Amino acid sequence: QVQLVESGGGLVQDGGSLRLSCAASGRTFSRSTMGWFRQASGKEREFVAAIRWSGSTSHADSVKGRFTISRDNAKNTVYLQMNSLKPEDTAAYYCAAECRGTRECDYWGQGTQVTVSS
Repeated sequence: QVQLVESGGGLVQDGGSLRLSCAASGRTFSRSTMGWFRQASGKEREFVAAIRWSGSTSHADSVKGRFTISRDNAKNTVYLQMNSLKPEDTAAYYCAAECRGTRECDYWGQGTQVTVSS
């Protein structure tokens, strides 16, 4: 059974940093495109960042220069380093695997809440 488990969320002040982790189990995703998405209260889920098996990355314009996605294939884990956090980054953050484009993914985690206070 495939599982994606996010961790690292929490409450942080404006300008602070957090590092999210997503541990995958049940199969290896070393050849898979992994992604991070977020959903703020009352809004649609939106793409944050993705990393391909080659290591190439893409980030949403709203987080470019502040967030960085990375992966450790040996640990079957993907990370999201979030710096210079803003109150508008407050959302539930979801990890996903086997992603195509910026919307379609086959596997999803349960999410971890990130709250940025002003």
